[in-house]
Formats: sequence, C-alpha cells, structure tokens
Amino acid sequence: MSKTLKDLSLLALFTFILTSLIWLPHILRIPNFWGLDFSQGFTSIYRNFDGIEYITIAKTFYNPSLIAKIPQSLSASYYAAHFPGYASLILFLAPLFGFLKSMLVVSLAFTIFSCWAFYFLVRDFKLSSNPLFLSIIFLILPARWVIVHSIGSAEPVFIFFVIAALYFFLKYEKKSRFIFICLSAFFGLLAQITRPPGILLFISLALYIHYQFYLQSKIIGFKKALFNHLKYFPLALIPLGLLAVFYLYSLAFGDFFAYFHSGDNIHLMFPPFQVFNKHQFWVGEIWLEDIIYIFILGFLGGLYLLKQKLYPLAFFVLTYLFASTLVAHRDISRYTLPIFPFLLIAFEKVLVSREFKIILIILSLAIYLYTQNFLLENTAPIPNIGLFN
Repeated sequence: MSKTLKDLSLLALFTFILTSLIWLPHILRIPNFWGLDFSQGFTSIYRNFDGIEYITIAKTFYNPSLIAKIPQSLSASYYAAHFPGYASLILFLAPLFGFLKSMLVVSLAFTIFSCWAFYFLVRDFKLSSNPLFLSIIFLILPARWVIVHSIGSAEPVFIFFVIAALYFFLKYEKKSRFIFICLSAFFGLLAQITRPPGILLFISLALYIHYQFYLQSKIIGFKKALFNHLKYFPLALIPLGLLAVFYLYSLAFGDFFAYFHSGDNIHLMFPPFQVFNKHQFWVGEIWLEDIIYIFILGFLGGLYLLKQKLYPLAFFVLTYLFASTLVAHRDISRYTLPIFPFLLIAFEKVLVSREFKIILIILSLAIYLYTQNFLLENTAPIPNIGLFN
C-alpha cells in the first residue's frame, strides 16, 4: 500500500471513529455521562438544526404547497435561505437510506472528502511538515466543526467544495493548465449552490486576480496583462450559480429575490460588529468575548498567509472575515468555519509541535463535552421525527 493510500485510509478511519464516539452515548441512551442526559436517544442527532430544514427542501424542492403539508411551523419563504446543493445530495441517496439516514451519510462522506482534499492541499503544495497529523487536527478543530460534521448540515459539503476550488486554483497558478481553472470554477459553482457565502469565494478570487493584474500591468503592460487574466473567465460560473439558484426561487416562490425575503435568516448588518449589540435578534447576550478571539485568530492567520505568499488563501480568509464582521449572530464560530482549514495552514508550525500535541490531549475531553452539550440542546421541537423519513 502506498503512503498516500495509507494516509487516506487512516483519515477515513479516524473520521468514522470520531463520529462513532460522538454518536455512541445517544445510541446507548446513557442517562448520565459527566452530568449529561442522553436518554432521548439518537433522535437528538436527527433533530439538530439545520438538517431537518434540508430534508424538507429535499422532499419538496421549495414547493410551497408541499411544504405546507409537512408537520413544521416555518413559512415556505424561510427555506429560501437554504440553498439546494446539500438537499439535492440527500434526495439522491434517499431511495437507498431514507431521508434521515441520507442526511447523515452525506455529512459523514463529505467530512471524509473534505479531510482528503485538505490533505492533498497541504501535501501537494508542501504547506506542512506533517500533512497527516495536520489533517487529523482538521477533523477536530475548531470544536464547532466537530458538531456540524456529526449531524445533518451543509458545512461539510460546502467546505469540501471550497477546498477543492482553491486547490485547483493554486494548481492553475503553478502550472497554467486551463483544465485546472475549469475545475476550480466547477467546484466553486458547486460551493455556490450549496451555501450563500459561496459568492465570497468568487469575490476573493476576483480581488486576487485584479491584484495580480495590477502588478503584471506595471511589468508587461496593460494589454498583455489583460490577455493573461482573461483566462480566468471560467470563474464566472460561480456568480452564474447564484443567479441559477435565484431563478429557481423565482419559479418556486414567484420571487427572484426570495433569499432576501426569507425572514430573520439574513444576518448581515451595518455598521460592522453588530454581533456585539445584545439587542440584535440572534445575539441576545453580553458574554461574547470568544468572538473577539475568533476575529484575532482569523485576521492574524490571514496576515500570516500573506507573509507566506499564499495569496489566494489569504485573500479568501480576509474577504470572508471582513464579510463576517457584518454578521449579527451569536454563532460566529459556525459562520467562519470555511476559513479554519486555511488558518490551520497559517499556524501549522505551532499545531504540529510537541507542545500542541500535549495540549490537544488535555483538551480532548473538553472538546467532546462541549460537542455533546451543544448537540443535546440544539434540537428542533419535532415530536415525531419519523415523519421526515
């Protein structure tokens, strides 16, 4: 067995083991583990937000009359905030596993795919002295990521597409083969139809391309620089994907801009840092110091990536973070998850050190308890989950 195949197998096995450990007390219905009550059983995993919303989309594909027949209290317009990529994958597998199990199968499979994509990114571009260990860290940090890849959520799918898009973009920058920019655009398109922030991938790459155009035009002239940068045109698929989703909404809801009319799902506020306003609907508290640390690590990581001359990754991280300063939602740790794989690269030297390995062992139980505490409380009020299968 080659080293690459061995590493990929180990990462898949570690993902299965980690997920099994998260699910185990729910399956066993343990009444008291470290003070936590798992007597509700595996239904707590099924009922975690936002998986049920995506199952609703998979069953109805945004048809308001079909949504009205499903036992839930949300308006049809609410679902316009959830893009169709993840739901389409659930629908594809539903004939084999049913909707509930398909929801988790997709999350688990794309967690593995995300980890593999991260491994190839780190290894192929020599971004770490220990790609395998850094990829293992990718599965458990940040702790919020452990939660979302253990339940039904669009993040594993989205993060895989983002990593793949940036991987092939870097390949194109290195080898200038047109197939690589086409693949980058293709995965960017899939990212866009999976989650709304996919457009930030396009914006960040567009900013990087314009930056390179500015530098090249000063050296080789405007016309030659312009000709070189016209080769990036396949990336236009990403905003076209956004328009395609909005067109789908125009057919389903009769409203091209249904996403912006989906109620309190739109958390973008101006001026920045409204997340520190207790009176915002999705904030509601004053204990928010952890968000400061997220922004510190994020911006510092982005600057480290610039220092390491990993410009496309840096532009993505910083663009995403600047957009996140406009998000007025307590759960900033979830909204910023797509940048964390690249922050691991930025802080690689610390993360693969012996000292950090010791800290990770000490905090492993804390991460596990944090995950379980969150999973037990973050559940939708659905008494009969079987109706969604």
